[in-house]
Amino acid sequence: MLDITFSLIGLALFSPVMIIITILGAFDTGSPFFLQYRLGRDKKPFLLFKFRTMRLNTISQPSHLADRDAITPLGRFLRKSKLDEMPQLFNVLIGDMSLVGPRPGLIDHGELTKVRDRLGVFRLRPGVTGLSQINGIDMSEPYKLAKMDAEMISSFSVRFYLQCLVLTLLGRGRGDQIK
Repeated sequence: MLDITFSLIGLALFSPVMIIITILGAFDTGSPFFLQYRLGRDKKPFLLFKFRTMRLNTISQPSHLADRDAITPLGRFLRKSKLDEMPQLFNVLIGDMSLVGPRPGLIDHGELTKVRDRLGVFRLRPGVTGLSQINGIDMSEPYKLAKMDAEMISSFSVRFYLQCLVLTLLGRGRGDQIK
């Protein structure tokens, strides 16, 4: 219930910003949206929506392995401000994601998937934000990420959910790091 309520509020409040980013993104790369399959609850693949931050035809790989030159100037700003994540509010509305949960993993990130599977992380929907995101842990540290996600699941509560949202809105954490 909280996911849908807060997603609708977020979309209503931020739709002017999303429209502006969409227009700027169309001029920046010609294609403002980035769609990628990720692993969701019970390891079920889903299509993740984000604003595009890298040039078209960039090799699809984890951000920490991406070439810094592939990121556009607009993309740098979107990543730093975390505005590139705003289209994920649609993922929340359609039920693929939660606002708070484990970071959605890449389908071909075998090492992370194996550890998460062992720790039971796939029991929850992935989140737009979560404990790993607000603590600056990204996919470059798969064991640490999976462990933090499992820790988050074991202590999940409404209070924690709200705390993660507030910390994210206050700018805690960082976007995925680029080499």
